Amino acid sequence: MVRMRASRRVLAAAVVAGTAVPVFVGAGAADADAAAPRVRCSSEKAGLAAKLQRDITTALRGSTAITAVSLHDRTTDTVCTLRADQKFDSASTVKVTVLATLLWDVNRHDRHLTPRETELATAMITKSDNDATTALWQQLGVPKIKHFLSAADMTRTVPGSNGHWGLTQITAGDEQKLMNLITGSNSVLSDKARAYALKLMNKVVPSQRWGTPAGAPSSAVFHVKNGWLSRATHGWRVHGLGAFTGRGHDYTITVLTHDNKTMAAGIATTEAVARAIHKGLNPTANAIETSTG
Repeated sequence: MVRMRASRRVLAAAVVAGTAVPVFVGAGAADADAAAPRVRCSSEKAGLAAKLQRDITTALRGSTAITAVSLHDRTTDTVCTLRADQKFDSASTVKVTVLATLLWDVNRHDRHLTPRETELATAMITKSDNDATTALWQQLGVPKIKHFLSAADMTRTVPGSNGHWGLTQITAGDEQKLMNLITGSNSVLSDKARAYALKLMNKVVPSQRWGTPAGAPSSAVFHVKNGWLSRATHGWRVHGLGAFTGRGHDYTITVLTHDNKTMAAGIATTEAVARAIHKGLNPTANAIETSTG
């Protein structure tokens, strides 16, 4: 399957290359310790924060993974977080940062993407192609990537060293900042750049449309990028970034996990959280299901 082939290649690349007052609810069996981080939500919509906190917590019950979550829904001014500053190896989710850096740099120099850059960016996002990512990472260089991270206020993100882009250190908080930039007008990414990034994230190959789109309302257009990587420490990292737009939808979801025993377990955790969020935001909508095969 494309997904499993890509996971081995990511591993190789890593080796070689609201106004409401928040209510805090426990995050499930993985967080049995009383001092463990808790899901925190706030919302302008009455009752929504408490519901999301309960449902996300329930979704994580029984998972042994360390999980970080970030939700931002502009329509209801709803925000949820869990372990927003926990660091994770990025795996392929860093590819969205690489794309954003490229688009930001192109705009700074008042030029268009070259045919080569367009080909590489498309392969990197829609197929999670690692060779394309390495080429763009090398073209941009870590100093330029750091410059973009500074402009984006992604202050906790640390690019992987020695070309190991898959080992970039990321947090759910910083990934949420990135998703906010891609989905809303701002001074860092032009509207044209944002539209291009969303277009590519909407065209991922079918075998990689798992994760945050699970349970999304059928009326929404979804945009996704996942990451997956197994290492000797912390087992499987399985991450999902998702944006949901169209017909009144305007929200983004970030789920980062590690300490998964299998890739399938990480996907299950990510999708359980996603379903809880989609159901909370869209209680009467018909849900779509995505393929994990």
